Amino acid sequence: MDDSTRADFADFVALQARPLLGFAHALTADPHDAWDLTQEPLARMGERWGRTTYDTPAAYARTVMVRLNIDRVRRLRRELPRAAAGPEVAVPAEDADGMEPWLVEALATLSPRQRTALALRYVDDLDVRGIAERMGCSEGTVKSQLSRGTERLREHARARGVLTTREG
Repeated sequence: MDDSTRADFADFVALQARPLLGFAHALTADPHDAWDLTQEPLARMGERWGRTTYDTPAAYARTVMVRLNIDRVRRLRRELPRAAAGPEVAVPAEDADGMEPWLVEALATLSPRQRTALALRYVDDLDVRGIAERMGCSEGTVKSQLSRGTERLREHARARGVLTTREG
């Protein structure tokens, strides 16, 4: 990789690392997993940066993140049966960069698929078709995951007093 290409990639990382990390945190609901999920696509892209042309490199990185997260969740399900997983350790809300504490708690209660669908909808601003393509599922599945996830967030917000009954 020549100096110009290296500088170009460094500029991309400097510009996109923070938004990608926020997106990863929305996907995983865990700051440590979010760091891992952010670094992997950047490492893969860095290896190919000079040889591969990305039309929209940030969108490519997010797509890779979604797919890696789906694989991570599947692997965890196989490796850790619910009973053997032990008690969950709550992540301190202040570790979530710029997110309201109640929202961090609420996101942690969602299923990984619900979190992924909501992150793609509200962080990436994708429509149902775009979410379905990124998640590799049907549009109907996306709609149900968005609906269920949104309702769980509303319930959590009501329980915390963030949302009144009239608002939701």
